[in-house]
Amino acid sequence: MLPDRSARLASAHLSLLGLSIGDAFGQLFFTNPDPPELLIERRLLPRSSWRYTDDTEMAISILQVLEQQGRIDQDMLASRFANRYRCAPRRGYGGTATWILRAISLGEPWQTVAGSVFDGQGSMGNGGAMRAAPLGAFFADDIETVIDQARLSAEVTHAHPEGQAGAIAVALAAAWAWNHSGEEGPGRDGSLLEFVHDQTPDGATRAGIAAALSLSENASIAQAVSTLGNGARLTSSDTVPFALWCVARHLDSYEEALWTTVSGLGDRDTTCAIVGGIVVLATGAAAIPPDWFAAREPVRFE
Repeated sequence: MLPDRSARLASAHLSLLGLSIGDAFGQLFFTNPDPPELLIERRLLPRSSWRYTDDTEMAISILQVLEQQGRIDQDMLASRFANRYRCAPRRGYGGTATWILRAISLGEPWQTVAGSVFDGQGSMGNGGAMRAAPLGAFFADDIETVIDQARLSAEVTHAHPEGQAGAIAVALAAAWAWNHSGEEGPGRDGSLLEFVHDQTPDGATRAGIAAALSLSENASIAQAVSTLGNGARLTSSDTVPFALWCVARHLDSYEEALWTTVSGLGDRDTTCAIVGGIVVLATGAAAIPPDWFAAREPVRFE
């Protein structure tokens, strides 16, 4: 239970910690010149700085809005997204996100901008999902509010229902992880995936979570990627089901969860950010390897 706002913020900050380290961990296997498959097979960490990406930047904005308002204020969130982009534009923002955030920073209404991309359909990308875990942590004791707030947080940049569904699914998984922390082997019986599937809006992301449920207990990473995707297409439906499958397999081990996730390659900073932001709610911060924590650059909140 989360009896007061300070407890809610503590759980959300814990999620952000796991998310940011997961994000930076995954990004290592993009930026290093050594073949990522070899590094992952041998569990060798590249010798490069652990810089986080736009995944963490946007999650920080969500946390700042929660700190100030106790809920998602979409206008404030849009402004914070745009301001943080303007201060650090080289954090790995995708092309669509860059266009949206530049337009917002120039005074365009976020509703107009977010709804205008992809021929007026809005984005179904994974950007709403990558930043949603702290929301699930903050509202873990009220699932209806988790769903509502996750949708609002995604809508600022993702007008397409699929982009919003990814954020809802990740926030739901984070709430489940927090509510079941301390249990032995949580999630392995499919209960986490079943819970998220049942609450996620109909569509391709929900269908992908159903496919994750159908995989055998001994399914390999290659089988999971073939069935679920790995974020390579940068869409919610290509990213969230695989990330949640990794969460369900290793909700009791932050380190194993991250190595499993990055071995799927694809959009590895985003899948690792999603997984890290959820799993840490079950394991606690003590499960994060101390050298990983020390290697990640300090998170900039100003």
